[in-house]
Amino acid sequence: MTSNMSNPTLFDADYKALVMGASGAIGGAFVAAFQADPHCTYVAQVSRSQSAGFDLLNEASIQQQAEACRASGPYHIIIDATGALTIDGVGPEKSLASLREDTLMKNFHINAVAPVLVLRHFAPLLASGPAVYAKLSARVGSISDNTKGGWYGYRAAKAALNMLLQTAAIELQRKNADLRVVALQPGTVRSNLSQAFASSVPHLLEPAESVTGMLSALKSLTPKSGAHYVDYKGEHIAW
Repeated sequence: MTSNMSNPTLFDADYKALVMGASGAIGGAFVAAFQADPHCTYVAQVSRSQSAGFDLLNEASIQQQAEACRASGPYHIIIDATGALTIDGVGPEKSLASLREDTLMKNFHINAVAPVLVLRHFAPLLASGPAVYAKLSARVGSISDNTKGGWYGYRAAKAALNMLLQTAAIELQRKNADLRVVALQPGTVRSNLSQAFASSVPHLLEPAESVTGMLSALKSLTPKSGAHYVDYKGEHIAW
């Protein structure tokens, strides 16, 4: 990869990409975007439907998948598009009275613990020099932006995820100052995840529209200490 000292750019030379959650609406749109980019020479795809035995709730399977992907690396960009809004058929809680311990714990496991374990095992597959590790987060994970309340488990898990990404970014950048770790807010996208809430959204994004915006945002980010937290429009979100 070439490097510009003031703003190392990821996409001006050949690169390899890896997409976690590649069978989902947003993950699939990322795969399609990379496959359409002549600079992208290879796209690795990881998902429950495409990767035998892969299970986000099983760290051993995460480690095994990372080892399986190692031979095709190193990767200049890794996208983790995994996550869940509805847990075991239970959607976001609207009140304290609706909280359930088992659902809260599983929400944290899927949306915070599993992603940082993915990062732990896949970070060694990143290329040296300009590189990006991006994880889908959510605007509701912003503590300072919470003015409506509700959605206890999902909000808290995404806030925890953001802290984990920030902490990991600081550590990983000691070895590679050109690495950008990013918490990405994709907007509300037409998908199975948003289906139950789509009717109340003024502008529901198509997956390709969201991914186009997120890739544009990623291209504009400069290296800095710690993680970025941005939306699909390229606007920074307050932690």
